[in-house]
Amino acid sequence: MMNFLKPVVVAATVLSATMAHAGGPVIIEEGQGEQVAAKPASSVGILPVLGALVLLCLVACGGGDDPAPCEKC
Repeated sequence: MMNFLKPVVVAATVLSATMAHAGGPVIIEEGQGEQVAAKPASSVGILPVLGALVLLCLVACGGGDDPAPCEKC
């Protein structure tokens, strides 16, 4: 059992060590300020516009729960 377990443990250790360093070191240059593109405050996403349209449609179309007219009356 030990003859089988030792190569498996070594292989797992080697694979995990190479995957941990696969990306390489991250180099951050200091001295440059953060440059973030400013977004205008008036820019509205598409989701609030779609939500307002759906709400308007629901109000305009109504519920549709009116009782059916009686044919015998």
